[in-house]
Amino acid sequence: MTGWAGKVGRIRVIGTGVMGRGIVQLAATAGVTVELADVRREAVAEAIEFVGGMVDKLAAKGKLDNPQAVKDRLVAVDAPDAPADGVDLVVEAVREDLATKRALFAGLERVCPQETIFATNTSSLSVTEIAAELADPGRLIGLHFFNPVPLMRLVEVVPGTRTHNWLPAEALDLVRSWGHEPVLAKDAPGFLVNHAGRGLNTEALQILAEALAEPADVDRVARDVLGLKLGPFELLDLTGLDVSHAVLESIWSGFHGDPRLRPSWLTRPRVAAGLFGRKNGEGFYSYADGKQQVTDEPAAPPKPTSPVFTADEHLARVLTAAGVQVVSDAYPDAVLLVPLYGESTVDAATRAGLPLDRVAGVDPLGGYERRLTMSVHPGLDAAAGRAAWGALAATGRPVTVVRDGPAPIAQRLLASIVNTACFIAGQHLATPSDIDTAVRLGLGYPRGPLEWGDLVGGEIVVRILRGLTAATGDPRYRPSPWLTERVALGLPLTSPGTTPADLRS
Repeated sequence: MTGWAGKVGRIRVIGTGVMGRGIVQLAATAGVTVELADVRREAVAEAIEFVGGMVDKLAAKGKLDNPQAVKDRLVAVDAPDAPADGVDLVVEAVREDLATKRALFAGLERVCPQETIFATNTSSLSVTEIAAELADPGRLIGLHFFNPVPLMRLVEVVPGTRTHNWLPAEALDLVRSWGHEPVLAKDAPGFLVNHAGRGLNTEALQILAEALAEPADVDRVARDVLGLKLGPFELLDLTGLDVSHAVLESIWSGFHGDPRLRPSWLTRPRVAAGLFGRKNGEGFYSYADGKQQVTDEPAAPPKPTSPVFTADEHLARVLTAAGVQVVSDAYPDAVLLVPLYGESTVDAATRAGLPLDRVAGVDPLGGYERRLTMSVHPGLDAAAGRAAWGALAATGRPVTVVRDGPAPIAQRLLASIVNTACFIAGQHLATPSDIDTAVRLGLGYPRGPLEWGDLVGGEIVVRILRGLTAATGDPRYRPSPWLTERVALGLPLTSPGTTPADLRS
């Protein structure tokens, strides 16, 4: 590796909290000498002891050969603005406050050589605004690490408006040399991961605001149908709603009230009530000794004696294999199950000319593999609804029964995830590849959102979004031009397509 990144041998990390300690451990393990600084001198000694202990644990597990060499690279300095001769890079990991960060870098500019590069680990503030009062704003770049730093391989590299043109590529190389995976993001609200993550959270909160399902029901659908490790409400509880509410509000404000990022009215009163989540024992779930408390799913009715009709051949095969009597038409004694894509049960049944009192909706997303979701509208006969539920439960899959809405829950969550990523791609805030990498590594999704959209089918995502737009009139569901263009052209969502630059090459 050549260039500036290849010459970085000594850095200073300012701020020795959780993030700072993680950055110190990562860099020192990668062979870099790391100065530790904090406004509290005792915090530096504590951080060196902590990192040393983590290094010893890695060595004991056989994951590190020479722990003492790593510990020897840790150097305490007296203050953040101590003389910095020989320091190639300063990384700040102090509190998220613009004035604090600006003052810190102003002090560093007085003591650091001109060639020393500055990096901010901000997760929500503008890199450009942090750098604005420097004599040389070009020397500052965003390096947004994720917690826990040694395990979370993703780093967002965020150049400010005036960051030197040569620096982003060198920062990407530096992150790779430390063994992490960098992505390049523009200095826009939420950068990449926090922006992309709004797709899931804002839609889950909208579903809850419409009283379609309980948080546990939404989370079960998200885990079992979409394959997420954590459902959206589990994730909000883990992060802390006080933190997530602020991020939701700031990104929405940063994009000047873009409807697709509109937060829910539900979060403000919950924050005021102290319902933060795991950190204080009560959020969307309650916690006892740190363990999430979840009520069991209700027991399903038995397999019905009445026949079932569905026009979905796949569902018909699944039901038949479970011993449910499936008939070929909507006979008067049959329970009716209609598959839904981007529409309500009422709309789908009306369009098909089916009697509404015997119709329940089923979400076909996920191929009826791990969990089935049944939608109940107000006009459904209760006995027919129990028979429909019993028929679905006879397959051996768990069944989540929810109130009918403008589209099934899993479809709404997925379409929002994909559409948000398409907006990011369409605004050229990051490349399609970096969007998918960032979301997969930073949010733990089973695949990147653009790749996910291609897997499900861009035309299906568009159908869901257009159905939601038509049913609700809410501009939050307007499909991204990136999405609609690629569907019309038969291009993958992951494809940049032809650009004017391609014509000049």
